Amino acid sequence: MPQLSCKKLCLGYDGREIVHNLNFSVEKGDYLIIIGENGSGKTTLMKTILGLQPPVRGKVETDDKLKKNGIGYLPQQNMVQRDFPASVWEIVLSGCQNKKSFHPFYSKKDKELAEENIKKLGLTDMKKRCYRELSGGQQQRVLLARALCAASDILLLDEPVTGLDPKVTEELYSIIDELNKKYGITIIMISHDVNAAVKYSDKILYIGDETFFGTKQEYIESDISSAFKKEEKNG
Repeated sequence: MPQLSCKKLCLGYDGREIVHNLNFSVEKGDYLIIIGENGSGKTTLMKTILGLQPPVRGKVETDDKLKKNGIGYLPQQNMVQRDFPASVWEIVLSGCQNKKSFHPFYSKKDKELAEENIKKLGLTDMKKRCYRELSGGQQQRVLLARALCAASDILLLDEPVTGLDPKVTEELYSIIDELNKKYGITIIMISHDVNAAVKYSDKILYIGDETFFGTKQEYIESDISSAFKKEEKNG
């Protein structure tokens, strides 16, 4: 069984249906990038997968082997979040709250997991620094480490490189790729960067007037790929 699958999924809000009969599946270790026009329903899909918003119709299914709270989420940042007055260590460790239920204190295992993910994301030297003093790229690495503390099976990433310069963008893409290739973490990422989708993903989901789901190569050879590139160029 796939790690996660959406079957005949229809999404919407305020009584308006924006995505119709969406069908796709994600296997363990996949790297899926979701692309499409603005307002096409990409973020709504993320929220539905997380159970934060109910579908209009259809369903989201997960494998029984997927751990409880096994999906971590990195939403788009806003200015309030960027100015959060806490240390890197405090923010990363707070990801463990997702697993704690009624136990308010962090265990030795929680702290070891936070240390492990801080090291994994190259943050050891800035562990005691205040989050709001970091650059945009460093902040995103902190939030990735936090998301890994919350869940290590699947990471949902909503436009994680927005506002970053090209060099930092490439560095963050490389880190995410390493999490997928080296550590086997399933990645589902929304992106406006079609070039990144083609470079890093193994599967692509396009949401628009039409939908497409398939391998990277199938997308490259599809009519939707040509039409979307033309629209981006003219847009």
